[in-house]
Amino acid sequence: MISRDPTAFFEHARTLAPDFGAAIARAAFLVAPDGFARAEQSAGDNRYMAAAADFDPGRAGAQHRALHLALSQTLPTISFAGDADTPDALFPNNVFATVRAAGAAPRYLVGRMRHPVRQREAERADIRGFFEQVLGYEERDLSRQSHPCELTGALVIDRARGLGYAGLSERCDERGAALMHEAFGLRATLLFDLAPGEYHTNVVLAVLAGRAALVSPAGFADPAVAAAIAGFYGPRGIVLDAAEQAGFVANAIALSTYTVWMSAGAARAARPATRQALAAAGFAVVAVELDAIEAAGGSLRCCVGEVF
Repeated sequence: MISRDPTAFFEHARTLAPDFGAAIARAAFLVAPDGFARAEQSAGDNRYMAAAADFDPGRAGAQHRALHLALSQTLPTISFAGDADTPDALFPNNVFATVRAAGAAPRYLVGRMRHPVRQREAERADIRGFFEQVLGYEERDLSRQSHPCELTGALVIDRARGLGYAGLSERCDERGAALMHEAFGLRATLLFDLAPGEYHTNVVLAVLAGRAALVSPAGFADPAVAAAIAGFYGPRGIVLDAAEQAGFVANAIALSTYTVWMSAGAARAARPATRQALAAAGFAVVAVELDAIEAAGGSLRCCVGEVF
């Protein structure tokens, strides 16, 4: 089911058991910020990106290493080398993703990026080889068709239920969303327009271990869609304000059943009510300082690729 109608979508979603697959990843992968710099093509539709003078490669590299070390205390985490020709590659979840649905062979997906500077990332033989030759995953390559579909940047997934939330923008059109729906093998996907100036759904929405959601209505063209998503998760549908969105609070990820990871800046931006709601949902917040990396227009969730 692919629908733009939140009412019909959630009527269907409420019939689905949380048995699609594991709600949290079993490992994570990163790409180091080697050659860290402002990617001018990406900056054209990423309003969160700082000016070139605000990029600090040394600090970004140190923060990325600290992130790797911290994540490794929770789950197996590997880091691939970066490349100065692909300065956005430290956000690999837009380009590579995995799915392991119940009863299906595990597969890895390669996304179709909008900008040529990011399309080069999809050609990396080492990352493809890791998934295909080392892990034995089947490949689903979407990178060579014409419709942008920037994977789990554009598509936020409730992995427990097999639900997708696809925010449409220049980085994901309707056909691209349908291709991702099929490639991930999802049970249902809700399509909606992001607000003008927004580029990725994972800046305005996070689903945490299938049992809670962080939702920023300011990032949706129609705030009623945000309200419907939050309502589906009941008291664990946590509504963020615009300042929290700007602080990357929604760019969070649950990497264990009871922890949600976000940048230290996001943790500082989270209101007391948001922290209390996360605690009521059973989540402790783990924060890692990423201010230098956030200059590139993404935050912690963007850095973390998930291996299911």
